[in-house]
Amino acid sequence: MAEMVRITDVSPRDGLQNEPGFVLTSDKARLVELLVDALVDEVEVTSFVSGKLVPQLGDADELLDTVLVFKRPDVTYSALVPNEKGLGRLLAASERAGMPLVDKIALFTAASETFNQKNTNASIAQSIERFVPVVKRAREHGLQIRAYVSCVVECPYEGKIEPSQVADVVRLLSALEPDEIDLGDTIGAATPESIGPVLDAARQANSWAERASAETWVLHLHDTHGRAADCVDAALEAGIRSFDSSAGGLGGCPFATGPGERAPGNIATRVLIERIHAKGFETRVNLDRLDRASHLARELVDQAAEDPKFGGRGLG
Repeated sequence: MAEMVRITDVSPRDGLQNEPGFVLTSDKARLVELLVDALVDEVEVTSFVSGKLVPQLGDADELLDTVLVFKRPDVTYSALVPNEKGLGRLLAASERAGMPLVDKIALFTAASETFNQKNTNASIAQSIERFVPVVKRAREHGLQIRAYVSCVVECPYEGKIEPSQVADVVRLLSALEPDEIDLGDTIGAATPESIGPVLDAARQANSWAERASAETWVLHLHDTHGRAADCVDAALEAGIRSFDSSAGGLGGCPFATGPGERAPGNIATRVLIERIHAKGFETRVNLDRLDRASHLARELVDQAAEDPKFGGRGLG
């Protein structure tokens, strides 16, 4: 039997947060419904970041309450919570609903000091220190923990990021014992040759190796330069068995978008799955149903672009 690879679709959060227009909550809910129906393993539904900073995700409470009816026990719901306040909002929403709205929270730091300062107004060490009470409280409520590390290959401000810098961040995160560490190629700079050393350095730096599995490590690729699928090949060969992707390839990084042109976004979920299958691995995703979700995702973005209500930049 072929080995299974786990898929997290991030289009409702990372895919939409950088869009210039606002997508209606009901339309976001429909996208989540189609992704759940397509049997992706996890849907990153939204973020409890400030609505003033990221107005595209200012409806997080309402959206989670809406999509609860689509929840399946075999599909994980996750949400990004940047700080204690964000977690408090999530837990309050769950209390109002009378049940947990998500299974997992995601926290955010970076391998670049400059990037982290500009996105969180804190150093890398300070951002991870802020995670401590968040993780403690989340664990008390039975939530799993994902820790994002952005800019693991290159930073729009600092340029090349050395694998040793990524390893340093993983060492700090390992004290929190997250369930997952998600390594993000935020501006799509990775190549098959550069991603391997990053993965090796990160895995060698963890201090909970006895608990770590193939799914502990997640790779989050952007397809800015059309190399993401080749990086998937390299990551599979290196033992990665969990990937992020976005229906319709949504989520172009604002740092990689030039005047008059839009950078490609996250690796499209269909492209990711086709490459995984071509390498002899399996996923449980229904591609015909995924195509419906991907079509809707692109349609929603196109409609929002024609009548933008807000602007903003998300956390990457």
